[in-house]
Amino acid sequence: MTAPLPTRRDEAWRYADLKALEPVWPTLKGPEQINVPAGETVSRQIAELPVIDGVGMIDLDVTIGDNATFNIHVLAHNADYGRIQVKATLGNGSHFELGGAILGSGQQTLEIVTETIHAEPNATSNQVVRSVLADKATGSFLGKINVARHAQKTDAAQSVKAMLLNRGATANAKPELEIFADDVKCAHGATVGELDKQALFYMGSRGIDPATAQKLMLQAFIADAFVSLDDDAARDVIEGKALEVLEGLS
Repeated sequence: MTAPLPTRRDEAWRYADLKALEPVWPTLKGPEQINVPAGETVSRQIAELPVIDGVGMIDLDVTIGDNATFNIHVLAHNADYGRIQVKATLGNGSHFELGGAILGSGQQTLEIVTETIHAEPNATSNQVVRSVLADKATGSFLGKINVARHAQKTDAAQSVKAMLLNRGATANAKPELEIFADDVKCAHGATVGELDKQALFYMGSRGIDPATAQKLMLQAFIADAFVSLDDDAARDVIEGKALEVLEGLS
């Protein structure tokens, strides 16, 4: 039986394009289950969303075993409404790494939504999301971190930054912490801004034309999302796709 369509009363769907989602909702399956065995490392890269009628969704439910690592690097760009949703439950001494980029233009609505559950002690998580938005696009990151009462020595971090290329674009960032343990380190930062005009002027004074200067600055900005990807070939693929999309935005 298909679950009911979400509403905006559900915090995780606050910024979603529910009108676009409604026609395809009955065809969507439940989350993909991923189990990372104790002591092992699993990595996933997503450079494009699977799109049906303009809607692209990825939904992952990840269980990370003791002393295991799950790395995921994602790029949201190729849907009218696109959503990447990841729930990660961490075991003792495990690690969850997410690097994501949202590149939107036109009327697109693109989201990365995470729920990170530190269920056991000594686990770490790190999430880095960068957005570049043009025209009237909307890009959102909603990241919830839950730390269980006995999950001492948790170390969780989120870094979210968005760059608006036009005043009509919208960026939403909603980090959320729910902490019941007392010996933890949890940090998050979120900023929304425009290209640094002083930096553009400086580059122009060194003979770099405005278009090239903007391109270089956006490349460096987006690269932050993928710096934690150790596989050089995989990083080249996803960064290459991101740069290709950026060409169309800038």
